[in-house]
Parts: sequence; structure tokens; C-alpha cells
Amino acid sequence: MAVPSFDQSAPPSWHGTTIVAVRKGGQVVVAGDGQVSLGQTVIKANARKVRRIGGGSVLAGFAGATADAFTLLERLEAKLERYPNHLEKACVELAKDWRTDRYLRRLEAMMVVADAKSLLVLTGNGDVLEPADGLVGIGSGGNYALAAARALADRDDMDAEAVARRALEIAADICVYTNRNVTLEKL
Repeated sequence: MAVPSFDQSAPPSWHGTTIVAVRKGGQVVVAGDGQVSLGQTVIKANARKVRRIGGGSVLAGFAGATADAFTLLERLEAKLERYPNHLEKACVELAKDWRTDRYLRRLEAMMVVADAKSLLVLTGNGDVLEPADGLVGIGSGGNYALAAARALADRDDMDAEAVARRALEIAADICVYTNRNVTLEKL
């Protein structure tokens, strides 16, 4: 049996985001944990990866390289100014730019965005995806949070916020790159 080798000369990779979005009962919530890790070290425990943009009418959560994510947030804000109250159109236009612009193509991030009508995932592949079930998870612990949210979403005793918070707690119990320091925004 071969023993895995670890390349000590390679720079450590950054990890550190779990974002979950839940649409339930007329509410939409985007929540994220606060952990940023470099290799095996927690660099920051209270990063804010969920924000309000578009004059407060759009929620955005991001995963990936922070500078890249902020660049994308700024670009999305500009698209929202150009296409006010049309989140889907703004996201499609951003995705087109992301795929075709040399600079943007190199950005390594994903975003979840939501307004009163839409919940979307944007990727560097030019994808603008709307989940069929109103649930999304991205980042290091995104799949754990998504699985937990799916298991909890049909509970009558939990609203969108409670589902999102519990899903992040479950992800934090499983993913070493996720903590329980939650930032949550809701519409």
C-alpha cells in the first residue's frame, strides 16, 4: 500500500467557506460561516461572506478567493445598476463577461445571489443556475450544508432562517473548513 506524499514545496491552499441559501415560506435566506483557513491553520474565524447589494434588495454569498469574489460582487453591482430589478438579466450578463473577459476568466470564486423572486448560483464556467427546490450550498462545506437543508426544509416547525442556521451547524460538525460563526441575511 502506497503512503500518500505531501508536497511541502507547494504553497498551502486557502479554504474557508460554506454558504447555504434557503427559500421557504415566502422568505429567502443566505447564510455563511466565518472561517478562512490556510492549509491546516485557521487564519480568520469571523469573515463576512454574505452581503446585501443592489441597494439592499439582493443577497449575495461568495466562496473562493476573496479578492476574486469582491471583484465579482462589484461587477454584479454594476450590472444591477444597469438592469435594476432584473437580477436574472444582471447575472446572465455577468456570466457572459466572466466567460469572455480575459481577466475575469481567471477569477476563482462562486456566488449565490437572491432577491424576492430568484435564487441563483453563478460560476466561472458561465453558469447561472436556479435550483428547483429553493436550496443551494457552495464552498468547502456546501454539499454538507445543502444535504442538511434538504433534510430539514420540509419541517413545519422551521422557517428559512432556522433551516439555514441548522444546516450550517451540521456542516460545521463535518467539514473542518467550516465554523459556527454565522452571518445571515434574509429577505
